[in-house]
Amino acid sequence: MKIAIEAQRIFRPNKHGMDFVALESIRELQKIDKKNEYFIFVSPGEDRCLQETENVHIIELHCPTYPLWEQIALPKAVAKIKPDLLHCTSNTAPIHSPVPLVLTLHDIIFLESRQRGNKSLYQNMGWYYRRLIVPRILPKCKKIITVSHFERNRIKETLQLPEGQVITVYNGYSNHFYPRTDVSPITKKYIQASEYLFFLGNTDPKKNVPRTLKAYSLYREQSSKPLPLLIADIKNDVLDSMLKEMRIEHIRPFIFSPGYIHNTDLPYLYSGASAFLYTSLRESFGIPLLEAMACGTPVITSNTSSMPEIGGEKALLVTPTDEREIAEKLILLENDKILRQEQIRYGLKQSQQFSWKKTALNLLSIYSNL
Repeated sequence: MKIAIEAQRIFRPNKHGMDFVALESIRELQKIDKKNEYFIFVSPGEDRCLQETENVHIIELHCPTYPLWEQIALPKAVAKIKPDLLHCTSNTAPIHSPVPLVLTLHDIIFLESRQRGNKSLYQNMGWYYRRLIVPRILPKCKKIITVSHFERNRIKETLQLPEGQVITVYNGYSNHFYPRTDVSPITKKYIQASEYLFFLGNTDPKKNVPRTLKAYSLYREQSSKPLPLLIADIKNDVLDSMLKEMRIEHIRPFIFSPGYIHNTDLPYLYSGASAFLYTSLRESFGIPLLEAMACGTPVITSNTSSMPEIGGEKALLVTPTDEREIAEKLILLENDKILRQEQIRYGLKQSQQFSWKKTALNLLSIYSNL
């Protein structure tokens, strides 16, 4: 087969969730499949993280905006190649595809009620673009891939799609996530303390940053030896505004917010953390949950959406809207050494159920069946 895969943003330096899913899936397909021919369509970028091989070709398409790249440049380029199918990896696809279409629809959060106003122009534009495009392309998709059974059920129920059209393919986590010992040379780039709590947050309301900060404030009141908090991927002015709005500015000296953290540094930060907070309101999968577990870090995560499914039956779950419950779990992990060791062992075992190789094998099966 000739298989085209859209991976527009994998060459950008500051990659996020969907970029890593596309990149790692392609890398594994490159390892395991020497029979089919692949054409990977990307935008130009500084991080040349994927190399061509005999049956994997990288095609750069220059276009000033994401919508124009996807709706005009991509279908024109695909029409020249004439592949057997086009797999679009990041929720949207060309409305007019010249070949059979496979779509990875990570979630349908853009069709759900928004929690509160989002100040990020980039995220808001993406939200409106998905609302416009996705309903138009779904009927044309031969297969719709999503990343958890929770999300599969949401998609089927919300969009009334046929039983066999939507299929679950779990994500994995990269093999550089494992317990690290000598972490201080990396962690001290971001936080000087040798012990700390770790939280990934951004301006997306689903990340539940304000409530998590409030929970941290309550934790500091209850702990006999409170740890500082490292919070990634959020700007200091946004953080300061949130703390002021909730009247908890007094905890600001104990919060470290370095902004974007490179993926290669994350294993050290997970490994060095006393606990990892993954207290989102809504996730379709939750790769950071697996990454932290694989690094031997106790995780506190939410009892909503896909997180219990990915975290498994012994995960340490909280109600994400209950700040006191989050704080109580932090205190529990801090005081109960037996529980802490149990969570470390459980996380290491649970994370082993997922891998990018399994993801790629499932994708290859879908391509072959089509």
